[in-house]
Amino acid sequence: MLRSLLPSTHSYRRRPATYYSTLAFTSLFTPKPSNQLLGKPQNLNSHINPSLPSPIPLEHLLNLYKSSQSQPSSLPFSASNFELYESLVTRYRGSLSLTDAKEFHLQVFKHGFDGDLFLSNSLINVYVRAGDLTSARKLFDEMPERNSVTWACLISGYNQNGMPNEACEAFKEMLCTSFWPTHYAFGSVLRACQELGSCGLQFGLQIHGLIAKSRYSFDVVVCNVLMSMYGSCLGSIADARRVFDELQVKNSISWNSIISVYSQSGDAVSTYQLFSRMQKEGIGFSFEPNEYTFGSLITAACSSMDFGLCLLQQMLSRITKSGFLSDLYVGSALVSGFARLGLSNYAMKIFGQMSQRNAVSMNGLMVGLVRQKFGEDAAEVFMEMTNLVDINFDSYVILLSSFAEFSALEQGRRKGREVHGYLIRRGLNDAVVAIGNGLINMYAKCGDIVASTSVFRLMLNKDLVSWNSMISGLDQNECFEDAVTSFCAMRRTGLMPSNYTVISALSSCASLGWSMLGLQIHGEGMKLGLDVDVSVSNALLALYATIGCLSECKNIFSLMLDHDQVSWNSVIGALADSESSVLEAVKYFLDMMRTGWDPNRITFINILAAVSSLSLSELSRQIHTLIIKYHLANDSSIENALLACYGKCGEMDECEKIFSRMSERRDEVSWNSMISGYIHNERLHKAVNLVWFMMQRGQKLDGFTFATVLSACASVATLERGMEVHACAVRACLNSDVVVGSAIVDMYSKCGRIDYASRFFSMMPIRNVYSWNSMISGYARHGHGEKALKLFTHMKLDGLLPDHVTFVGVLSACSHVGLVDEGFTHFNSMTNMYGLAPKMEHFSCMVDLLGRAGELDKIEDFINTMPMKPNVLIWRTVLGACCRANGDKTELGRKAAEMLFDLEPQNGVNYVLLANMYASGGKWEGVAEARVALRRAVAKKEAGCSWVTMKDGVHVFVAGDKSHPDNDMIYAKLKELNRKMRDAGYVPQTRFALYDLEPESKEELLSYHSEKLAVAFVLTRNSALPIMIMKNLRVCGDCHMAFKYISKIVGRLIILRDSNRFHHFNDAAKTVLRYLKRTMDYGLIYEHQNTIKIVSYLEFDWAGSIDNSNQETRGEIHVEYCTSEHQLSDIMTKGLTRQRFEYLRSRLGVFKACSKEESWS
Repeated sequence: MLRSLLPSTHSYRRRPATYYSTLAFTSLFTPKPSNQLLGKPQNLNSHINPSLPSPIPLEHLLNLYKSSQSQPSSLPFSASNFELYESLVTRYRGSLSLTDAKEFHLQVFKHGFDGDLFLSNSLINVYVRAGDLTSARKLFDEMPERNSVTWACLISGYNQNGMPNEACEAFKEMLCTSFWPTHYAFGSVLRACQELGSCGLQFGLQIHGLIAKSRYSFDVVVCNVLMSMYGSCLGSIADARRVFDELQVKNSISWNSIISVYSQSGDAVSTYQLFSRMQKEGIGFSFEPNEYTFGSLITAACSSMDFGLCLLQQMLSRITKSGFLSDLYVGSALVSGFARLGLSNYAMKIFGQMSQRNAVSMNGLMVGLVRQKFGEDAAEVFMEMTNLVDINFDSYVILLSSFAEFSALEQGRRKGREVHGYLIRRGLNDAVVAIGNGLINMYAKCGDIVASTSVFRLMLNKDLVSWNSMISGLDQNECFEDAVTSFCAMRRTGLMPSNYTVISALSSCASLGWSMLGLQIHGEGMKLGLDVDVSVSNALLALYATIGCLSECKNIFSLMLDHDQVSWNSVIGALADSESSVLEAVKYFLDMMRTGWDPNRITFINILAAVSSLSLSELSRQIHTLIIKYHLANDSSIENALLACYGKCGEMDECEKIFSRMSERRDEVSWNSMISGYIHNERLHKAVNLVWFMMQRGQKLDGFTFATVLSACASVATLERGMEVHACAVRACLNSDVVVGSAIVDMYSKCGRIDYASRFFSMMPIRNVYSWNSMISGYARHGHGEKALKLFTHMKLDGLLPDHVTFVGVLSACSHVGLVDEGFTHFNSMTNMYGLAPKMEHFSCMVDLLGRAGELDKIEDFINTMPMKPNVLIWRTVLGACCRANGDKTELGRKAAEMLFDLEPQNGVNYVLLANMYASGGKWEGVAEARVALRRAVAKKEAGCSWVTMKDGVHVFVAGDKSHPDNDMIYAKLKELNRKMRDAGYVPQTRFALYDLEPESKEELLSYHSEKLAVAFVLTRNSALPIMIMKNLRVCGDCHMAFKYISKIVGRLIILRDSNRFHHFNDAAKTVLRYLKRTMDYGLIYEHQNTIKIVSYLEFDWAGSIDNSNQETRGEIHVEYCTSEHQLSDIMTKGLTRQRFEYLRSRLGVFKACSKEESWS
């Protein structure tokens, strides 16, 4: 519609159009004074908009009018009324009072001037200045005749009274009535578009197109406003600069406008370059800087964090020389500038030296203090200046914002309530929308979202800022669903969202993971043109990164017109969080550096996370160098990221250097990063020692610390270390934490003590799905399939929904017990009852279940029904099942082996399994072929080994090993065991000797397996503890049978952990140590590294450590100690002297002690 309009001519009956335009706009564009403006509030001329020409004196206009009335017949009234006409114009022209406006209207009507177009336009202008737009619009609608000035008065009136939408609608009506706008009307409507922000962008662009068709395309007034609109509304400096460069005649206002655009954008360099150019080109044209120029230059200096202070000091010197230091506007800008740069002392000094101070200068100081988080200082300034300046509404808004920056938020909230009560008594909370918005913000940022919501609901008038404050507050206080609901409620009121609204709504959708609603908000933002805003695009990046749409994230980034640091950080962080795109994160980081953007702390944290995933030591060092270059090496967050990165890269020496330099900057993340680094680099002893060191120096430990160390202990099955960490958790009062408790259950089950795990699980006050999964998987791992299935039933009765990990444990339990039908029932229930799609692990469990049940015929059919292509896990499980078939189904095994050779041609395990399958069926030719294929593939076969952990370290054995220092004792003990086992009825299972040898040779080969050497070594030591043996491969059937006999012969519990599960041999354990039967009821005291550690597993009443460095005797001590009943208990010890006994008794209480060497009464 706008493009089709053409300029139209309009003749006026009473006076020439130039007369009306000139005379009316003399009063039209004299702005309404406001105590919110900077400068001299008493001088109305100082408030004339810098984009408009200076007003023409009234006397000159009246003389022009008189000269135009040389023909008496053209007068609309008699000559006798002319003096009255002139007096009405002179008296009411500058009035701001609504009473004067009504009286003016009465006089015009009384004396018959109501038909005069000039007086009607003047009357509209007086109503506008008095703020009564209703009366102005009513008079406008009743006017029998209008001209372009009339429309301009109304449009400007709407704009001046904060009604930009109505101003735009009036402009559209004007075009529909065929009136062509003047440059003043264009200026007013462009300012309205500027006030609307991004919402008025589209209309502003259309108006620019209309201006281009008119004679005002190079008008200096219109172009000045166009520059301001592009700078504020669109943020497009390029468009504003294009308008400026095309302007043929520039004035000081033009220069101020373009300087202001660059200043508001934060481009200090370009701002000062333009200022320099203005001075050069202004020679002879009086383009001298004024208070507005200096104000923009000060704002630009504040936007530069690198050299802002230097620029500001230079400007202070220039302002002093120019004589503007006493100017209220410039002084206020300087106060605000120094305060924003964190130099609050300078700001307060300038503020104190100002000869004139008003609410604006006070507000500037308060805003700077609030931005520097000095909320208490800002509130103190307000209290000191209350009686010295006229407080305006903005002062109260800034005061409310200062309470959210108090160091103690509770105190800030209390002060905020006091001010809230004062505002209620004065009736300002309902009368002024901005104050209501400030209250919403204050309560939300102080954490009282209930009070914030209450203020919002009680507000009589709500504007877009009110909704934005409420939605943003809900999002910040993690009330994400309420924030989204409020956004939808705002849309139902008809209000159009701004960029701030969309940002908060998208943030809430990202936190909730509501991708569909986020996409809808994205679509609405695109319709409104908000997606061109950098902040909105950044919020979209965060949304798509959260929901995992990395392709869309990269697409949005590539389509963005401009990027800032947040944009780069968002896309780098999104890519760094995904394992499949960490290399792209590094690429984007390099692109960011090439485009001239300096990385900040967030950038380095994100890129270090990506580099740690890649474990690239050299790149880590290069980034560390950049961090030092940008003076961020002492930032605790970056140091923590460096610890994590170097730890993942195996550079623990660098970690220790950084950690030692951090000193007082260490936090929980720092300690956890060091512990995780030690664990990742298999330095478990250092990790545990660091935990002890943390406790000794009073460092607070969190659940993550203990869960990490416990998981590491579980991964290497170090029971003693795990018990030490458990003791630390008890001392830290974290044993009841559900995360730590789940890790303890998992640790004990993986360290072979399923009884400890079961008892601890039963005592947990709170259990989550991870706790249940740990216990179910533990039972399955130890071969207690029935207990695992029973526990699964209890889990469902407790109302917890199983997840994928739960079903892995359940299906493994069914496999070990041989419950084929029940296994398929649970497998099918994953999809039918819980909506869980089975993963490769679940299919592998089902294949193992069929293989253990001997139903090899069904395995191939089952594999064919899989929705995904079988991987190495499936085919290796099939081959393992064929190995147990004693030579049956070799064709299926060969097929599985061929698939494995294609997928993993250099994995020696596959060839060994094939050879074992042939050997179990006596097909020695096939065994030979498999070994030849192993050599041809140049595949490495992992050597089988077993190891035990003793007080003097870890002892590792391989089959037939004779390198141990105690070799003679080990083989003598093994010979003794073989003799006793044969006497008890043991017969070697020679079918597990996978070589074509004579029976005697097979028996000898079997007797020297690594696990048998390990158990023989343990039995050479004098101890009555359970025997824990670890093996990296599957235990053979012969060793499994032999361990049953050995356990019965020596009367000790043997726990063997192979690559698949735990094996317990406990036939005669009841006759050994009573504490093994009741340890979980009482507790355990044991000595390690000169420290006696006490843990009570039943009550967890007390746990501690006793320094034992001064005692004579050292040895392994195992004590039963009843913490709940305080009864005497038995104690078994080695090397416990009377002095040691008395020491323990004095620390732990009276108990009965028994020793093999001596006894005391």
